[in-house]
Amino acid sequence: MVNNMNNPTDKTKTPKPKSSKLVNSYTQAAQSDSTKRSYSQDVRHFRTFAKIPASPEVVAEYLAKFAGVLSVATLQHRLIAIHQAHTEKGFDSPVKDRLVKRTMQGIRRTFGVAQRRVRALVKDDLLELLVMVNKQKPLKAARDKAILLMGFAGAFRRSELVALTMADITPHAHGLEVLIRRSKTDQEGEGRTVFIPLAKSEERCPVKALQRWLELAGIGSGPLFRPVNRHDTVTSDLALTPQSVALIVKSAVAGSKGLEAAKMVSGHSLRAGFVTEAATIGLQTSAIMGQTGHRSLEMVFCYTRPVQKRQIPSLL
Repeated sequence: MVNNMNNPTDKTKTPKPKSSKLVNSYTQAAQSDSTKRSYSQDVRHFRTFAKIPASPEVVAEYLAKFAGVLSVATLQHRLIAIHQAHTEKGFDSPVKDRLVKRTMQGIRRTFGVAQRRVRALVKDDLLELLVMVNKQKPLKAARDKAILLMGFAGAFRRSELVALTMADITPHAHGLEVLIRRSKTDQEGEGRTVFIPLAKSEERCPVKALQRWLELAGIGSGPLFRPVNRHDTVTSDLALTPQSVALIVKSAVAGSKGLEAAKMVSGHSLRAGFVTEAATIGLQTSAIMGQTGHRSLEMVFCYTRPVQKRQIPSLL
């Protein structure tokens, strides 16, 4: 561990006046639970290297030590967490120092900023996975099938998928209207709706798959997707975690395509697969964004550009 005894910021802390419990409750609500968990994990990792408050020199050394070990995106996320850990305790943030900024700039230039992109699971991939999922015990098979099909058809983020409750589902003659109360890009809960249409084939229909899971599990209220144990029994009234969706996707891919293929997918692969498949069949970008909830064209283009490039005709 780096010795932080000579850190000048130790002597410059200004005590903050205490806030009321009501104020504290609202400041805690300013960030989602998943964001708070993520920042907490980042700060714990930094504390294995140095104490807080830390000097800019210490933070720069931390970045240098883990450059090339951790991704550039991870290091940038760690800096946000370190900054917040300092400011919340009334310390000046070392992250704003020129030395830290220049160090991070050099790391970005050295290692590049290209993000690892998970493989998109398009329709043909999904149909293969359903064959594998159907080999499981009845209740788990019904749940996992509903998760895969709903996740794909709704282009849901995994956090959105596991947050769905019976109160968010409105049946219609041609499908389901699903209310997403809160999302990554809607932290204040404005909400939006997504329509899941009935599929031509009942075997691959997300609406029918969801109905079957709910009937088998006896779910009439509360979270849609819940834990199932090895005895094929629903074990809790609580919702699955977002990580559970990733594990379900990885398990299905591992059984269908092998362990190496499973390393290339995540819970996000269903959402990415919808956008890729929609672009392939020529769905308008506005319609894609209406389903995904993307607010930026650039984010959608990350998925549609490769499809468009593959459609360029030969000029020879």
